[in-house]
Amino acid sequence: MIKSFLSLTVLFSLITACSEYTPIPKPRAYPRVVYPEKAYKPFDQGYCNFTFDQPVYASIEQDTAYFDEKPRDECWFNILVPQLNAKIYCSYYPIHSRADFDNFVADAFEMTNKHTVKATYIDEQPIHRPADKVHGIVFNVEGPAASSYQFFLTDSTRNFVRGALYFNTVARPDSLAPVVAFMREDLNRMVETLKWK
Repeated sequence: MIKSFLSLTVLFSLITACSEYTPIPKPRAYPRVVYPEKAYKPFDQGYCNFTFDQPVYASIEQDTAYFDEKPRDECWFNILVPQLNAKIYCSYYPIHSRADFDNFVADAFEMTNKHTVKATYIDEQPIHRPADKVHGIVFNVEGPAASSYQFFLTDSTRNFVRGALYFNTVARPDSLAPVVAFMREDLNRMVETLKWK
């Protein structure tokens, strides 16, 4: 009987001791992002028919394969920003006919519209710089879409460039918002400074 009483006393003590502790969950936190200092240099690769301002903290990687095939032009490249785990995929198409131009524009809209499954809103901003013969559209994609910024630029007769920003992470708009805003400045600078050679 004494052993039973002691066992119950110990068990009761353990239960009451545990019930006094109330666990508190840790608040949600996101990794600290260290942004590089804004500075630009000219993109002037010999295999491309244009130039623009690129961030100094980005590197250029020429594409040599496109789904196990050779890219349609040697001016296919990626702009890598390793500090932010970001990559801007850029492709260039020479225009040989009106049908080419129409197909490239339709493809650019189709690629952007594939994000409507997850996007909450897509804002289209037209670009018209007649002095530089640069026209196109910037697509700002809002919501948990894979690519938050896409664009195409053309002179409507010979050159067509398309670009899309991707992050190597899960698309969480709230946590990525500051990084997307930072990268948007670089992409806007790229679009504003692009000139044909």
